[in-house]
Amino acid sequence: MSEATERDLVADLLEGDHRALARTITKIENRSPGYRDLVSALHEHTGNAAVVGITGSPGAGKSTLVDKLAVTYRERGLTVGVIAVDPSSPYTGGSVLGDRIRMASNVGDMDVFFRSMSARGTLGGLSTATGDAIKALDAFGKDVILVETVGAGQNEVDVVKTADSVVVLVQPGSGDDVQMLKAGILEIGDVFVVNKADMDGADRTVSELEEMIHMRDDPTAKLNTGHHAQPTVADAGSGGDEATDADGDGTASWTPAVVETVATTGEGVEALIETLADHDEYLDESGERRRKARTRAAEEIRTLLRNDTADLLERELARHGGVESLAASVVDRETDPYSVADRVVEPLRDCLDARDE
Repeated sequence: MSEATERDLVADLLEGDHRALARTITKIENRSPGYRDLVSALHEHTGNAAVVGITGSPGAGKSTLVDKLAVTYRERGLTVGVIAVDPSSPYTGGSVLGDRIRMASNVGDMDVFFRSMSARGTLGGLSTATGDAIKALDAFGKDVILVETVGAGQNEVDVVKTADSVVVLVQPGSGDDVQMLKAGILEIGDVFVVNKADMDGADRTVSELEEMIHMRDDPTAKLNTGHHAQPTVADAGSGGDEATDADGDGTASWTPAVVETVATTGEGVEALIETLADHDEYLDESGERRRKARTRAAEEIRTLLRNDTADLLERELARHGGVESLAASVVDRETDPYSVADRVVEPLRDCLDARDE
């Protein structure tokens, strides 16, 4: 893509051209030539959208809830972008579920932009391209961006790196889901949603979640889970209880709230949106939004450097005959893995040492 064409594409996207947005995300997902320049050009126009990650086990109702959230946000006059990260095809790397019918309630609404993307084998359920696609939607002017993840268990922690607020869905009566939360995913949730709350066991699941959250935040405190109140601004997002000073620096911390929904009917969706709004306000008032943005940027820089360095080293490997040839030499005891690594990295090391002189 020529520089002039890139500028035109960026200009069209910023002017609200949906075709330009779709083309940009396609180039981002395919890592087409020039995509990095596109993302770089869009970066200064980002930082305005509220990004909500939605994760949880398969079958918890994530897609239905995302659909209802988009409908409700639209009723409030907000524009919505949706990225649904689907499992990757082991043959093509493409999205296995990308052609399924989703977001049925929003068909024909130009202010809801839906895109299904492949996880491309990423353990965390999110491809590197997802963060760049979020930037494109943000620069386009979407008010809210919903990121629905694969739902592959505790490895979903990658969603934290892309979202301001993280919603974790749990099914009623699912002991496996609660055990999964104990295994690590509890740490990433800002809001926990017991979906299908009209099913038996919903109250028990809510109580179990509240107990886990309470014990996580204050293992020595007396347990009090007699209510399911939502956080308020005055409570600094405490889930109904007093805000805690987790860091001991006088800054209130957010205690995750538990919300009950029935996504098929839309019950509880308004309450969920209000809770997300409270969390959004907490992020601004506490300075947590900026801290999270810095962490996200630092991780993105490290990821890009790792990827770019890996590409350079692959070229150097090829110059030495390729990794298979080098591996054969290791097996034949002609050399060893450390010596191979030293030889391959040597030009990069020499270059950096020369710059230090």
